[in-house]
Order: sequence, then structure tokens, then C-alpha cells
Amino acid sequence: MSPASIKPSLQQFAAGANRTRPRHLGTRYDWEGRFLLEPGNTVVCHVVPDTATERALVAMRERLVAMPDAGSLAFTPAASLHMTLFQGIIEYRRHWPYWPQDQLASTSIDVMTRLYRERLANFRPPAPFRVHAVDVAPAEVVVEGATPEDRDLLGAWRDALAEVFGYRHPDHERYRFHITLSYPVEWLADGRLEAWQSVLDESLALLQREAPVLELRPPAFCSFNDMEHFEELLVLENKAALQA
Repeated sequence: MSPASIKPSLQQFAAGANRTRPRHLGTRYDWEGRFLLEPGNTVVCHVVPDTATERALVAMRERLVAMPDAGSLAFTPAASLHMTLFQGIIEYRRHWPYWPQDQLASTSIDVMTRLYRERLANFRPPAPFRVHAVDVAPAEVVVEGATPEDRDLLGAWRDALAEVFGYRHPDHERYRFHITLSYPVEWLADGRLEAWQSVLDESLALLQREAPVLELRPPAFCSFNDMEHFEELLVLENKAALQA
């Protein structure tokens, strides 16, 4: 495999391409790969248990965990596999445009979660969507809408949720939908990139073969204390669209 075969999604984890430590190291997880207290809320679609999608993702994840230098990554639990649809507020990001301007930045996470749950009780969700995998990196499975209509629906969901949450992140329009697998504790040695790219390519092929459309639960507003578990508080479904 030539250096040109290394995808940008892997290159960003290379030691040679990074001069600073990983962004979330020390707040989201520590040097031992243990996840730290970082409460917040979010809207995610959990992977449906006991499905071809879950089995393929778990098998793919096991391939990555088995890599000799997998200790460079802090892997999230297989039981928490999900696609993030909209990022809520989080403890260490209490400023605009990651926090609504109409709420004090000192407001507790629990109070903000109750506020959003009340707002979402009257939320009118867009129609359901379908997604498929388009890339695999050490930290994530990158997904997008399975059809142009699905891609439009994903955008409609994010626009509608932004109105409820009261902000739009700078990457709102270009947000890359993904299923998180891990976070980097240290960057991968440049000499290891070819081996990683080979496993990542095999993993993507496995996922596309076994789960061409990913089986996800409906979007749900969740609370969390760390990156290991996301508790569903309110399922957001367009029941009229489901019955049509």
C-alpha cells in the first residue's frame, strides 16, 4: 500500500501530522483510556440490539481492538454504539455558540436537561431517515443518508433541533454524521498507517456487506455523565410519517 492510499480520515491520527495532544485528553478521558465525568445531553440514534448492524459493528470494533497498538485509543463500550444526530450542551463547553444565549452559562446541566426535555415534548419531528456507512476511521464509522432524500431529512432534523436547543455549532451545515468507536490517547506512528488502513478498509467492506442500511433506533434525547452510556429520556418519532 502506497502513502497515497492512506485516507485523510486516517492521516489525521498520524503522529507526523499532529504537534499537539488529542483535544479531549484530560477532560473526556485520561492517559489510561478511562472515561472521565463530563455530563451533558444529546440527541442520538442507538444501534438496534441483536441485529445484523450490531453484529457487524461489534465484529469490526473487535478487529480494531485487536490491533497491536490499539492501546493508543480509548474505546467506547460496544453497548453504547449510536449515531449522533445533534450535539446538546456539555459541561466543559459553556459558551456561545455551544450554549444558548437565553440561558445563563452557570445553569446546571440537570436544569438544562429538564428545560430541553420540556421543549422537546412539543417537538414535531421530521420524517424518519436511513443511513449507510461510507468510511471507517480509528475513532468512528462515518455515515450519510442512504439516498438524497435521506440526506435532506438529516439536514431537516438538525435544523429543527437547532431551533429547540437555541444554537448552531459552526459546523452545523457540514457536520459529519458518525458512530463513535474510540478517542485517541496518543497519535499513531506513521509507520503503522498502512496496517491500520488495511484493517479499516476490510472493516468498511464488512459493514457495507452485512449491513448496507444501518439499523438504528429512532432519535432520542439523552443525558449522559460520560462517554460510556447515553440514557434515553424522550424518543422523538414522527408517528404520522410512520403510519403513512
